[in-house]
Amino acid sequence: MVTPGTRVFHRELRADLPVAVGGEGIYLIDEAGKRYLDASGGAAVSCLGHGDADVIQAIKDQLDRVAFAHTGFLTSRPAEELAAFLVEAAPKDAGGAAIAMAYFVSGGSEAVEAALKMARQYHLERGRPERNRIIARQQSYHGNTLGALAVGGNVWRREPYKEMLMPVSHVAPCYPYRGRREDEGEEDYGRRVADELDVEIERLGPRNVAAFIAETVGGATAGVLTPVPGYFKRIREICDAHDVLLILDEVMCGMGRTGTLFACEQDGVVPDIICIAKGLGAGYQPIGATLVSAEVYGAFAGGSGAFQHGHTYMGHPTACAAALAVQRKVRDQGLLANVRAMGEKISAGLHDRFGNHPNVGDIRGRGLFQAIELVADRATKAPLDPTLKVHSRIKRAALDRGLICYPGGGTADGVRGDHVMLAPPFIIDAAQVHEMIHLLGAAVDAALDDAGVG
Repeated sequence: MVTPGTRVFHRELRADLPVAVGGEGIYLIDEAGKRYLDASGGAAVSCLGHGDADVIQAIKDQLDRVAFAHTGFLTSRPAEELAAFLVEAAPKDAGGAAIAMAYFVSGGSEAVEAALKMARQYHLERGRPERNRIIARQQSYHGNTLGALAVGGNVWRREPYKEMLMPVSHVAPCYPYRGRREDEGEEDYGRRVADELDVEIERLGPRNVAAFIAETVGGATAGVLTPVPGYFKRIREICDAHDVLLILDEVMCGMGRTGTLFACEQDGVVPDIICIAKGLGAGYQPIGATLVSAEVYGAFAGGSGAFQHGHTYMGHPTACAAALAVQRKVRDQGLLANVRAMGEKISAGLHDRFGNHPNVGDIRGRGLFQAIELVADRATKAPLDPTLKVHSRIKRAALDRGLICYPGGGTADGVRGDHVMLAPPFIIDAAQVHEMIHLLGAAVDAALDDAGVG
């Protein structure tokens, strides 16, 4: 089946999608004139909203200078300035560990793919070729290229390609709503699940493990899983003890989304590699980056002198110019303070609207990265029947009401469970927060009624 009049191979072939023709702030507009409150920034991308004149001008100015220069021959001023900006802003620890270099790509999947290859080549450069295994987490998502899909724990996305994926170990996520025992404090729970990494490294043989990769704050697969205090500090200890690289995927949760530029700042850790994208360029240009520590970069610089990897559009001057304009605006207009303030309002609004809802089991998040998890029974936390596809019904009901949100299924275990994720632009105000929650409440109730729940 092909949607009449299109030759675009869409994500869903049976979807009859509205055509976007404009954007104003946190709203998108289709060709019929209908306005949609973009409560998820697409997929946590549009951190500055739509139609930002300053970013658009920066793109035009760069096009007037040079649109593209292949990085095999030339560098560009925007790439150099953006790298310096990110390195200066990146987290540092008391011991001197810090991010030192930026490797630019075109999106999140490419950033993760590059990180995995960097981890492997890092150990080769150090004369340790046996280190080739990667450990990741269940209920995670790291991208759709084969390497990124292999380390991801999204059951639905992996299923068609599982025979093509490299072997990867998956340990438990930090998911206190479903994983923490009643007799366990948050920090005790965090240490218990973190220690699964230590057990798996020992099982594989420490000399064989190259890296552990995790989303700092879990994204779309399970719906904004925030780590408990101490979890990532214990992960860092384990990685250091076994000479295993720590890769943090901040493609969705980074670049200010949780209230600090890098989400890991709030957990007091500095990883060896950080993957960023989405909010880096705010959707104005496709761009991502793999940020690496001085130690990792030093192995390459003191070894072969080259990273055996690359893409045609890496370091694209126009994309870098757009991202630099975005990041300067986030900094200069103090938007991270608004992320934190409006995040508190969203959390309070969600608790007010859904705190006693019979089918909402958990409300969680940081900054402008929030989610609700739906259940059939609050007391038992039993998920809704997956055949009802409640998350899909919520998406349709929300669009009908002029709201773009990010529902997902398989929340609890890859098959069962439903959640709705919110990741609005950093420019959202209190009135728009109220509008967003009102529309979401109506959409959730309509979808549950349509599914015969309640």
